[in-house]
Amino acid sequence: MAHFAVLGPLAVESPPGRWAVLRGERQRTLLAVLLLNAGRHVPVDVLVEALWPDGPPKSYTSNLHTYLSRLRERIEGLRVEHGPPGYRLLVEPDELDLLAFRSAVAEGRRAADPVAAAGHYRRALALWRGPVLAGLHVPRLDADVARLESERLAVFEDCVDAELTAGRHGELTGELRAMITEHPLRERLAAQLMIALHRAGQQGSALEVYRRLRKTLIEELGVEPGAEVRRVHAAVLRGEDPVPRLPPAVWPVCQLPPDIGDFTGREAELAELTDVLGAGHGVPVAVLSGEPGAGKSTLAVRAAHRLRARFPDGQLYVPLAGREIGEVLADLLRALGVPGPAVPDDVRARAAVFRGRLTDRRVLVVLDDAVDPEHVRTLLPGTPGCAVLVTSRRRLSGLAGAHRLAVGPLSGTDAAELLNRLAGARVARERADAERIITACARLPLALRIAGSRLAIRPHLRLGELADRLEDEVRRLDELTVSDLAVRSSIALSYEGLRPPARRAFRLLGRCRLADLPSWAVTTLIDDPDEAVEELVEASLLEARGADATGEGRYRMHDLVRLYAAELDEPEAGSGVRTVLAATLALADAAAARLPRTVPMPSPAVEPPAQPLPRELVERLLARPDDWFAAERANLVLLIGMLGPRDALLLLDRLGVYLYLHGQYADMRAAYETVLSADPPLSTVAEATLTLLRHARGEYEEAAVRYRACAKELEAFGDRRTHAWVSANLAHCLIGLGRPEEALETAADAHELFTVDGSAAELGWVQAAESAALLRLGRIPEASEVDRKALARARAGGDARVIGEALHGYAWSSLLTGDDPGALAAIAESVELLRGTMARSALAKSLRTFGAISAATGARQEATAAFEEARSLARELDERPRELSCTRALAAAWIGAGRAAQAIPVLRACLDEFRSMGGRAATGLTWLVLHRAYAATGDRRSATEAETEAAELLDPRDASAAALRRALLALTEPG
Repeated sequence: MAHFAVLGPLAVESPPGRWAVLRGERQRTLLAVLLLNAGRHVPVDVLVEALWPDGPPKSYTSNLHTYLSRLRERIEGLRVEHGPPGYRLLVEPDELDLLAFRSAVAEGRRAADPVAAAGHYRRALALWRGPVLAGLHVPRLDADVARLESERLAVFEDCVDAELTAGRHGELTGELRAMITEHPLRERLAAQLMIALHRAGQQGSALEVYRRLRKTLIEELGVEPGAEVRRVHAAVLRGEDPVPRLPPAVWPVCQLPPDIGDFTGREAELAELTDVLGAGHGVPVAVLSGEPGAGKSTLAVRAAHRLRARFPDGQLYVPLAGREIGEVLADLLRALGVPGPAVPDDVRARAAVFRGRLTDRRVLVVLDDAVDPEHVRTLLPGTPGCAVLVTSRRRLSGLAGAHRLAVGPLSGTDAAELLNRLAGARVARERADAERIITACARLPLALRIAGSRLAIRPHLRLGELADRLEDEVRRLDELTVSDLAVRSSIALSYEGLRPPARRAFRLLGRCRLADLPSWAVTTLIDDPDEAVEELVEASLLEARGADATGEGRYRMHDLVRLYAAELDEPEAGSGVRTVLAATLALADAAAARLPRTVPMPSPAVEPPAQPLPRELVERLLARPDDWFAAERANLVLLIGMLGPRDALLLLDRLGVYLYLHGQYADMRAAYETVLSADPPLSTVAEATLTLLRHARGEYEEAAVRYRACAKELEAFGDRRTHAWVSANLAHCLIGLGRPEEALETAADAHELFTVDGSAAELGWVQAAESAALLRLGRIPEASEVDRKALARARAGGDARVIGEALHGYAWSSLLTGDDPGALAAIAESVELLRGTMARSALAKSLRTFGAISAATGARQEATAAFEEARSLARELDERPRELSCTRALAAAWIGAGRAAQAIPVLRACLDEFRSMGGRAATGLTWLVLHRAYAATGDRRSATEAETEAAELLDPRDASAAALRRALLALTEPG
């Protein structure tokens, strides 16, 4: 086993008792570099620079291998590993004097007794035989050598402190005089010599040391002595002992701020932190990052208090914002019992003392508001048992091995609970206004705390009044200020820490008022965005949300952060924002054109908007138009409020194509409601579309009233095409109300309003209303002829969806004319065609009719399967009347299966809803099925009552109702 020495001339004892002679300068240099980095990988480029400071030869790789081979030949048992990171020399602590030195120092710092500590320090210092690597000059190692010399000096000073504490001042004066002659600017040495002389009764000599130090500092550096040496000087002047003999540090040391009483929520985050930091393996590091005001520090304090039992030696709390790391370390060392004069001057030495103090202890270190990963690394404990919890506005991505936890807004429930705790019970009483406040505060704890405090200070302030103020984006940040709490200043701290390019990017992104931004929009707004965007994400001012369904990366700026960004002046923002808006509008137009138009309202007749984006990008984004609309839906709703009437109507229509196709009626309703306050005809079109959504939910009476009002306004504006669609929709609504005569007249008006060259889809919608009205009036041949012509027109057009819808009408009239095989064939073809389209509402309608025709023709199993599928689709699309009619049919099948008792409550629920909708035929048919259910259970009285109700409601002329009666009653028969 070889022994190595670097604390003095380079020496190798291999084997023990025989000193190896290394003749080549480069062999010695190579070994020196590896030894000073013992146990760590040294990159090849570092070795090359050390061996050939003036530039390596072409054969440096083979030369390096040769030097290593010769070292292995001369040094028995030399262990050098080689891998991708570089070369690593493996040695045990007792095989290298540098490692032995540091081991002895660590023991000294762990020792509670100053005599024992001094013994360890003296043993460490005795290993030094002179300057590091004396006689071997390697420029690449100059910094390492200087650090080691500084480390040696700091250990000597630690040793002196221990011996002064032990009362050995008499033995130190000579050694200290020699050291201060060598290091005349070292204030800690001067302070120690003054203490030793003073305790030896040489007060005058002690004061002379101070005088010489002050003169040297002023002449050479132009500065006065530091606070510590001035303190010692003052104590000597007073005749006092400058360093009282302090007892060793008392454990535990708890520096945590108090846990706040109204802390709310975050249970999942607390559980995760407890698992990570309390695991007991190594030195776990958890980083809490998030946007300003997210409550990172409060969460860290709560977690640290929960973990106190797992760290019995203490909890250190270290505020890092705006502080030098050297100052932070000095405070920590004093808190851990290191006397002021014993605190080293060098930051690395202070860090080493800090780690030494925590050796074999169980301490939780909380680093609050960290900015620089290097500062965190400096403050990491060195031995297992400790843990570190970091809060930062930045992600600290450079901190390897850390467990990262992003702290976002509170959940809606937790946000309401926090506001309730702060403002009292009126939050629950004024719940709607409280929700408005929570939304305006973006569910951020800081903003909610400010809002709640303002309400608590002013108990007569109505929540609605504060909500009104907060919903005004111009004044929201002004309102979110109370005492020393302010959302604006919290965000400003993060903004001011950015570099100029990132600041400009922040301002530009803030001007684009979208919910989130796709990558192409970021690139449009910012030239060369990569570094600036990465910095914003790192600073938690921008959230990277991953790729959307189109493959485009997305970024989100939280509402309050965006408001702050929008306040900042940025003269170049206008053109980029206009380009993003224009591109989005053009994308929406093109995406809608690639989807089937199923919404029964006309498309605005406008020229396609110009597209500023490259064609290749547009094609990639719109390869699946459904995915594009899904990704941009929230943005499109926001854009509607930012556009002029013409563009707003265009965008509403294009978004409506997607939303109606997928039955997303709630979102469609919210979008159209944003323009109800606009001037006609925009508001009229919006109202007509909202009425269509009421119609789809089964609100027939209200929908009919609104359709008529919209038709009157559209007639006054001369908008024949929209008027025609609204009239056709009204005709369908009147059929649902059981008013077929009015429906037929209205459908005729709509037919006349459509131009001669109206599309198959337009005329097909009117003809469907005409056919349905004729069937209700018992005019089956006329209805059949309408359906035949509609199917011929549809087939001529070639659109699968239009053909499928026309086949639906044709199948139903075929059933009523007695052509059962023709009806089954037509409805089967309709379902097959519609399955190949995205028209799910039309498919649900055809499936329901397939179920009715199958039931009427005796195919019971096929009927129930079709009704089940139709009901599932209708439920997804929120088409309540269709869902109820399918439920009624399935309940009828239960009667036939001997489950009449289970069918009755389901049928009663359907009955109540059909009544509220005003559908006479639907209500009458439900009474009819209830009659069969009551009869099957032996309840004759209820059965008679149901039969009477059905007879009063069902129109004997209604051929459609008669066909449905046939189908439903067939299902109630035993299978």
